[in-house]
Amino acid sequence: MICNDAETFAAALPPYRAICGLDLGTVTIGVAVSDGLRQVATPLETIKRKKFTLDVERLLEIVKKRDIAGIVLGLPLNMDGSEGPRVQSTRAFARNLEKLTGLPIAFWDERLSTVAAERALLEADTSRKRRDEVIDHVAAGYILQGMLDRLRHLGA
Repeated sequence: MICNDAETFAAALPPYRAICGLDLGTVTIGVAVSDGLRQVATPLETIKRKKFTLDVERLLEIVKKRDIAGIVLGLPLNMDGSEGPRVQSTRAFARNLEKLTGLPIAFWDERLSTVAAERALLEADTSRKRRDEVIDHVAAGYILQGMLDRLRHLGA
C-alpha cells in the first residue's frame, strides 16, 4: 500500500514495530532501520544495486529479519520542489515493491539528506574512503529520522 502522506502511513502501521528508510541511488540503496518504539533511526547497510529482483530480495531479507512494519523511501525532489526523472524512478520502484510486499510504503522529502550526512561524517573526521562506503545508509538514516519525527508529532 503506497501512502501519499505521513498521516496515512501512520494509520497503516501497527504499534511497536520498526520501520525502515531507503535512500535510492542509481548505484546503491542506503538502508536504515528504526527501533521498535520508532524513536531513533540507525544506518544499517548499503545494497549495491544489480537488478530490481536481486535488490528487493536483499531488502526483503532485512524486512523479514528485523520484523519491519513499513518502508519509507527518500523522494529526490528538485530544490524548487518540482519532480524530475529521479522522482519518477523512485515512484516506479515503490509501485514494483508494493506488488511484492503488503507493507505500507511512504515517501519523505530527501532534499539535503545527503548533504547533512556528508556534513556529519566530515564532523566525525571520517576518511574519504569510509565516507564513500557509508554515505548512502547514513543519508537513509536522515530520511528515516525525518519520518520518525513526523510520526511522533502526529502522536503515532
